[in-house]
Amino acid sequence: MTAPRLSARGITVRFGGVTALDDVDLDIPAASTVGLVGPNGAGKSTLFSVLSGLRRPDTGQVFLDGADITKATPQARARGGLARTFQHPELFSGLTVREHITLAYRLKHSPLRVWTDPLTAGGFRRPQAAERDRVDQLLVGLQLDPLADRTVSGLPLGSARVVEIARALAREPSVLLLDEASSGLDSRETEELAQVLRRVVAERGISVLMVEHDVDLVLRLSDYVCVLDFGVRIAHGTPAEIRADSVVRAAYLGEAVS
Repeated sequence: MTAPRLSARGITVRFGGVTALDDVDLDIPAASTVGLVGPNGAGKSTLFSVLSGLRRPDTGQVFLDGADITKATPQARARGGLARTFQHPELFSGLTVREHITLAYRLKHSPLRVWTDPLTAGGFRRPQAAERDRVDQLLVGLQLDPLADRTVSGLPLGSARVVEIARALAREPSVLLLDEASSGLDSRETEELAQVLRRVVAERGISVLMVEHDVDLVLRLSDYVCVLDFGVRIAHGTPAEIRADSVVRAAYLGEAVS
């Protein structure tokens, strides 16, 4: 495993008398996909919140490219290269696909324009060359170009999830956290999403953490898999190692995964 781009050390989170996470470690190496799986109540969402900055751990530390970000806000983490999606796509129904990606690019590269353009009636009508090129690259690379000028309202859920990923990528993150990205997708949409994620890692060298219920998707896509059960990390390894782990099979995978 290469040096971690994002890592967690000794993460413990308690809710009253309940320990949601108990001394959990996690590494997300550069240009790799890591899957985080476990039964309902295993602590996946809590760990995701700790990594994204929405919750501080009771004990433990989070590092991004070696820097301690345990106390950093979500905004500071975003500026440092951390991006995330949501279980339910958080999109603006009145904006087009292109406008979503353009807005995200401007938040990274020209944040003042986000406020001044509406005041000067500039809107999205005055793209700079670098901005236009980058947005077009994302549209083509994620196969969203046929939908570029459609508003996101009414898009299929699978397309909406890819728009959210494209918006996150427009901010040029080093680490992308995906929260149940396949939730609600049919088999065709799930495979299309898998192809997008493979391209993102292979072509852009981004590190991806997938919090997923779709174990088969995680085992197909991930370089490494972390398994939680009752707030404890019970296994971490390659998909082959996870498939062969008797503790994991007993706790979660069962005989459905061969």
